[in-house]
Amino acid sequence: MRIFFFITIFFSQLSFSSDSNYVFGWTQLDNPDLMTPRGGTSSGPDVDLDKTPNPFWKEIQNEELTKFEKDRLAILAMQGEHKINFDFMETMGFIEDYIPSKPYQSWGTEFVIAVEDEKDFISLQHIMVMFFEQDDGTISDPIVVKHWRQDWKYQDNSINEFVGENTWERKNLSYSERKGTWSQTVYQVDDSPRYEGFGEWKHFANSSSWTSNETKRPLPRREATIRDDYDIVIGTNIHTITPNGWVHEQNNNKATLDNKVIAKEIGLARYQRIENFDWSAGYTYWDETSDFWKKVREVWSEKIEKLKKIKVNSDVGDNILFARLFGLADDYKNGNLDAIEKIETTIDEHIEKREFGYGNSVTVE
Repeated sequence: MRIFFFITIFFSQLSFSSDSNYVFGWTQLDNPDLMTPRGGTSSGPDVDLDKTPNPFWKEIQNEELTKFEKDRLAILAMQGEHKINFDFMETMGFIEDYIPSKPYQSWGTEFVIAVEDEKDFISLQHIMVMFFEQDDGTISDPIVVKHWRQDWKYQDNSINEFVGENTWERKNLSYSERKGTWSQTVYQVDDSPRYEGFGEWKHFANSSSWTSNETKRPLPRREATIRDDYDIVIGTNIHTITPNGWVHEQNNNKATLDNKVIAKEIGLARYQRIENFDWSAGYTYWDETSDFWKKVREVWSEKIEKLKKIKVNSDVGDNILFARLFGLADDYKNGNLDAIEKIETTIDEHIEKREFGYGNSVTVE
């Protein structure tokens, strides 16, 4: 229950943030409230930035490497132990008399590890380890959460595109579209799909960036509980490797399913490498549950690979998918190895609609 409470709060509108600071973009409006980012007031212990250049960043600069080799190194450079700062702000509104949403700021501490590393495929798992300053000034015990995952595949034949209403549909890519590109698939904390895009890495003398195609995805958790005026995010993602970490930029349109854009938003997630931080609880959790979560990935992969279209309901009655899988992972960690056998049945109960087949040959369940 502690993990469930933490995930629910962290990904809601009350995600923890630092003190308010300057934001830009709406200075013409006489509304001081817009200059104060939303978020909670919780904070964690100070962290030490690791100012040592990332070895992967240095290696990318080797002029003897092929572009493909540099692509792989850039993806692997996102590994490491980080503090993350999240900043999001609407910059334009497209509805008459539109009142912009308050800017959003949050933070986290997590490490990223490669759980698969093959020639043309890399899977990066994010594990969050959080400490909080309590009312009496002491620091809490660590809270560990298996966070999101990103899979990278070279010259992918297809992507699973979010089409709204908790539904993803396979879209085939032509050779000219996929040539030289990498797809990035982002998964939820329960390893269900979130969004997928594709794009090409560009390498300069001292920086590397990947820019996606225009990608559709569900509402972010920071908005899902407070907004009902749009249905889908249509945006471009940019991942840039820096000497001491990496940055994820977003340029998003908040839109309805009938193609009406409500507002435009920019976002920045800055991953900064840190040192002298106690990650042990996170590494212990992963050591004890990695086999369980590997099976979860395999079940999802097998189902998505077979399906032309899939609709996933994270909530079915009082059952929440991520809470059920996290509970089974805890059972597995505590010695109940039979918990791994319940993964597929649990996931199946949250898949509402499936379409098998390709082209004109489709079977619906």
